[in-house]
Amino acid sequence: MDKRKGMGITIFLLCIVGFFLYAYLLMLSEWSPIVLQLSVLMIAGGILGVIAWIGYVMATTKPSTASITSDD
Repeated sequence: MDKRKGMGITIFLLCIVGFFLYAYLLMLSEWSPIVLQLSVLMIAGGILGVIAWIGYVMATTKPSTASITSDD
């Protein structure tokens, strides 16, 4: 088995284990409220981070000469 295939199987198995660990923490443990709060916080942070990145790129990218229009 080559290194790439082994890495792919490892990632696959870790994702499956991670899902079951997350499901256990969310459904069956006493940590359920904090796990839910952290999940929502990470989702909101990820979405707002992507939007902030788009705004940053729009603000710092120099316009090309093809996209400049006259104000006539």
